[in-house]
Amino acid sequence: MAAGGGALAGIGAALVLAAAAALWWRRRRAGGGEGRVCVAVLGDLGRSPRMQYHALSLARHGRGVSLLGYLQTRPHGDVLGSDRIRIVPLSDLRWLRVGPKILQYIVKVIAQAMQLLYTMLQMERPSYILLQNPPGLPSIAVAWVACLIWRSKLIIDWHNYGYTIMSLSHGINHPLVRIAKWYEKLFGRLSDYNLCVTNAMKEDLWVNCKIKAVTLYDRPASYFKETPLELQHQLYMKLAKDYEPFKAQHITESVSSNAERSAFTEMDKRNGRVVKTRGRPALLISSTSWTEDEDFSVLLKALEDYEQYINEGIKLPALVCVITGKGPLKEYYNGLIKKLHFRHIQICTPWLEAEDYPLLLGSADLGVCLHKSSSGLDLPMKVVDMFGCCLPVCAIYFECLHELVKHDENGLIFRDSSELAEQLKMLFLEFPTLEGKLHNFRKNLCASKQLRWDESWDQTVLPLFMQSE
Repeated sequence: MAAGGGALAGIGAALVLAAAAALWWRRRRAGGGEGRVCVAVLGDLGRSPRMQYHALSLARHGRGVSLLGYLQTRPHGDVLGSDRIRIVPLSDLRWLRVGPKILQYIVKVIAQAMQLLYTMLQMERPSYILLQNPPGLPSIAVAWVACLIWRSKLIIDWHNYGYTIMSLSHGINHPLVRIAKWYEKLFGRLSDYNLCVTNAMKEDLWVNCKIKAVTLYDRPASYFKETPLELQHQLYMKLAKDYEPFKAQHITESVSSNAERSAFTEMDKRNGRVVKTRGRPALLISSTSWTEDEDFSVLLKALEDYEQYINEGIKLPALVCVITGKGPLKEYYNGLIKKLHFRHIQICTPWLEAEDYPLLLGSADLGVCLHKSSSGLDLPMKVVDMFGCCLPVCAIYFECLHELVKHDENGLIFRDSSELAEQLKMLFLEFPTLEGKLHNFRKNLCASKQLRWDESWDQTVLPLFMQSE
């Protein structure tokens, strides 16, 4: 506990010193910024879609927004193109990764605290700081200090608990995990308002932390929708330049030389008409941040079983499995994928541009989600996006998943690789005919009149800003 206590003491000292020095900034820059909002995440902005959505919603209602975070991947074009959103980048602190791990952690937390507070106090004064948690250490305490200095209000958007994510690699009883849990509860209570992603989390925040929160479910943005066939073809041809599974695999003499082909589509160059190719493979997609809360060996084992079904004579289509995203375990799983020798399945792991990701979801036949909530209280945003594209989903079970996935209505829930393999077999048996459960799931999703982000945000979050002014 001593090392963890030292980390907290260091954070406290850094905050006090920075706060005292920063009072000069407040006096110097008092006034202005009325109604402005700082949307902050101590993480990669490009991989923080919910915070980008917050920024866009605020800008849509005439607010000036300072969007603060790391610029490791490019944010969506709508964010970059908004004249009301100013991106405030944080510097990457990778150079601190030297020495023993515990020392690295202490130094990193202190450095992040000082950098974050300094950056916040250089911005135009906000009326609100809307902060993503996790990561909450040290960002919640820093944001609270900044709010004291600026006389702003702090809103925390609880996506999950940071301490439960830490427990995946350290164990729930590790001293750092216990300190992180105490820290989140303590500083979380200092916020003025709180949002969260599920009703289960809303209840847990109140019962265990005495924090009142409003549930704002993740909803798909307007650009998550079914992709027209012509756009599908353009996307496949674009991806075929870099990824073998998207290239036309078998070209017969009966195919016209005037046709431009991908693995899934064919376009007549004379009139631009696009059709799906006969005998095309099924397109299965999963997205991930390649972290400990997603065990992709479950999918790989299910694909091995699927391959065996075909070898046994069961009439199933070939599969192209696309796993998108970046993260620390990507190389590990790429190593496992290279050891697999499939005849009927191709796997690729691209990183897609922000504008291409919804197009691919809207072109796929089935989504697979392997996200297991570390707390059991958050929901996978990737499934939200898939549903926005009317894409049926097979998702691995955890406690509050029923708030999103309705088993046998808009998708299926599985518990292990064997169950997933059986579901893949059942769903693709009649592929690509417009019969069977896969097509019924898609019809149910298209008919469900799903609430979009803008509508949900206006109903849930906008009144919070209006009543506090």
